[in-house]
Amino acid sequence: MSHPDGSTQQTRRRQAYQDDPAGLANGKNSRPDALATSLESISVRPRTPKTARGRPWDEDGLMDDVELSLLDKEEPREAEADVKDVKRPMSTRDRRAIILLIILYLIQGFPLGLALGSLPFLLREHLSYSQLATFSLASYPYSLKLFWSPIVDAVYTPALGRRKSWIIPMQILVGSIMTILSFYADEMMQNPAEYINVLTAAFTTLVFLSATQDIAVDGWALTLLSEENLSFASTCQTIGLNTGYLLSYTVFLALNSQAFAEKWGIPRLELGRYLLFCSMISFGTTIWLFFEKEDEDADVDMSIKSVYKTMWTICRLKHVRTLLAVHLFAKIAFQAHDAVTSLKMVEKGLGREDMAVAVLIDFPFSILGGLLAGRWSRGDKPLDAWINSYWPRLILTLASTLTVYWFPTPPISTAFFALIIIETVAASFASTIQFGGMAAFHTRVSDPIVGGTYMTLFATFSNLGGTWPRYFVLKGVDFFSVATCQIGDDIAVQAAECVSEHGKAVCAQLGGKCVTEQDGYYTVSGICLGLGLLSVVFFMIPTARKLQAIPPSRWRVISS
Repeated sequence: MSHPDGSTQQTRRRQAYQDDPAGLANGKNSRPDALATSLESISVRPRTPKTARGRPWDEDGLMDDVELSLLDKEEPREAEADVKDVKRPMSTRDRRAIILLIILYLIQGFPLGLALGSLPFLLREHLSYSQLATFSLASYPYSLKLFWSPIVDAVYTPALGRRKSWIIPMQILVGSIMTILSFYADEMMQNPAEYINVLTAAFTTLVFLSATQDIAVDGWALTLLSEENLSFASTCQTIGLNTGYLLSYTVFLALNSQAFAEKWGIPRLELGRYLLFCSMISFGTTIWLFFEKEDEDADVDMSIKSVYKTMWTICRLKHVRTLLAVHLFAKIAFQAHDAVTSLKMVEKGLGREDMAVAVLIDFPFSILGGLLAGRWSRGDKPLDAWINSYWPRLILTLASTLTVYWFPTPPISTAFFALIIIETVAASFASTIQFGGMAAFHTRVSDPIVGGTYMTLFATFSNLGGTWPRYFVLKGVDFFSVATCQIGDDIAVQAAECVSEHGKAVCAQLGGKCVTEQDGYYTVSGICLGLGLLSVVFFMIPTARKLQAIPPSRWRVISS
């Protein structure tokens, strides 16, 4: 990041990094004199406490419980002193940067909203949960981007800039693929079982390109914003991603519904036209980027090997490994809810357009949640917002499961529909607060020198925690379900196909009716909630409190 008095420091940092890219010379893994941002105030202060510290650290940089308690009591006094230092209005440059970041994250949300949200709804009308599990693989690249993030950090064209060298071509490719796909999407959705592999490959590619763009945007966010407004990076990500996701999920689902279109007297929005709209937004933003200059002082000469080495050095820190473990298992409790609950409600009679309306109502609350998450996550304890939202989210997950169990025979009453809306809004709000709090923590402890790799390391495991169980959850619903095709009064044939809408139609053609004797959704949901409850009590929350008590300087691996 460029500041009037920062050029000498940047030069020193570059030279130190080139001489020792992994920051391991003489066994040094910390930087006592490095600078960091206090996300609670708007001033620049040392990353390590200003007071003299003779505190005993263990080999992994962790304090004992007594020292952590003392640290918690000392840091607020420092933050209060910093707040008095200066409180400047946001500059025009930062406002422009915030708008740009929101739009860049918005573009990422388009393919994610389709792959994880609306398309599973549309495909569920024709496919079983096991077939949906195949399509769910399209989301995996977003959770595996860590493996190529060092390439994004190290390889670039100086004429464009380190980050724009990747953002621009990725967005051009996303726009091009969406444009091509728009001509065939509606035909493939008419018979998705035949085109399931093509659809999976197409959206896997789109998610891969969006994931690559995300690596560059995460790294650019650390230098595009000034130090005093760096905490707004997580706010931009929360608002941008949620907006793009909800546009592709709820808004598209509502406008794609024939019943919704007839009810409001508007033309039905087909998938092909929406893909074309998304491609135009991507192309338009790409043109804007050509007129945005990237800060040259943020560039550091790095080889791919040195960035991979740095990433490995980061992973060797005990508290980093602990945080990655938190990410991998933090979302298990919510997996059945996130992957199946909405599908089950539609299966039980909730109109697709009604579900879309419920989430449309949730949209402004998600934006509000993003703004509040940015505010509540400022300061030295950004994970408090994440911790405090865990219990409400668990309770709401259980409530949603019970709502599916007691779902009435259609048509549903206004009161029950209001209950669904309240549950949807509350669960989404809690999820957004958790996302914002964790994103703010990532920003606080990441090093701008290798910002793309550091941020992507955390984001990858966070996304992976919500992705890797999804395939098994969808498979598990079918595995634990028992259904029969009842033909007449005497013939009952156990048929796994009866768990899909297509299988029910085939059974009906034979003059029968599918009868579900055991719904695997409740079994899977119970397993997820049980594991989640145990993990949150004995691991998640206690570990999160200890992690955020560690000063940002202990997360750095590159000498300055």
